[in-house]
Amino acid sequence: MLVAGVDEAGRGPLAGPVVAAAAILLPSQIRVLHAFGLTDSKKLSPRKRERLFALLRDLGVLWKAQAASPERIDDMNILQASLWCMERSVRALPVPPDLVVVDGTVRIPGLGLPQRTLPKADERVLAVAAASVVAKVLRDRVLTVLDKVYPGWGFARHKGYPTAEHRRILEEKGLSPAHRRSFSWRVLP
Repeated sequence: MLVAGVDEAGRGPLAGPVVAAAAILLPSQIRVLHAFGLTDSKKLSPRKRERLFALLRDLGVLWKAQAASPERIDDMNILQASLWCMERSVRALPVPPDLVVVDGTVRIPGLGLPQRTLPKADERVLAVAAASVVAKVLRDRVLTVLDKVYPGWGFARHKGYPTAEHRRILEEKGLSPAHRRSFSWRVLP
């Protein structure tokens, strides 16, 4: 049975895209990735995520990813944009999976494939953890590029998340073109 794990990165930031990925792992890949410490990307350092991303590539793991721009997020809302990315990621896989395991509680609408939603799936299902790493690495790379395109907003450091530094910069500079207009950064704690 081919299982595709699906996860996203970037639902909470104030800037940049949301990125979702789908990954299929073979039993031999699972053994290697488990031994290397694959888990939820949020529990890994940036360096470890990059090393795992390279290992996924070297092992030939099947994965696809899709990003939604800040404009799409503003038009659809963050949940719908995340689900849109997830659907496109699964559909782009070179082989259709027999089951799609989605991190969280919301099914991907209109997918037409068997699905299982599972909270904290990125900690429990290695295919979802792999998708988590792919989505996070790709999103972080985009924010590093956006830091060069829009210098002064600190994207390479805070990756668009609503940190105290990011909110301070927003007070001084206002929104960049990479910011999500529908997210209210002034009311955040």
